[in-house]
Amino acid sequence: MKIISILTNNARTSYVEIAKEVGISDVAVIKRIKRLENLGVIKKYTAVLDPRKLEYKSVSITGIDVDPQFLYDVLTGLKTRDYVKYLSLTSGDHPIIATIWAKDSDNMAKIHKEISNMPGVKKVCPSIILDVIKE
Repeated sequence: MKIISILTNNARTSYVEIAKEVGISDVAVIKRIKRLENLGVIKKYTAVLDPRKLEYKSVSITGIDVDPQFLYDVLTGLKTRDYVKYLSLTSGDHPIIATIWAKDSDNMAKIHKEISNMPGVKKVCPSIILDVIKE
């Protein structure tokens, strides 16, 4: 768990640094990380981006209500959109949740209108991110 915690905070931490912090050899660290990867505990290494630094001034977490017979068509359509950064099928209030990045509020409104016009979409319920407290 200590190795996972270190990698979660900075996936670029060297094996030597992890070994020092955990108190084991770097060879043991390499073996444990490879095992975590093989087990699927670690699925991938990625960069966490700040949308605002990339000039995306508006970010929303958007719930999308869909007629059940169109669910997979809508998911397939949304999956191809560049503005959709995260997409999930849920059992909550909305069957689809998407994180959307837009250049500004006008662009976000156009995106939400585009989604609402997709066949089978009943309702689009955006929540605009004002501030991120924990990532």
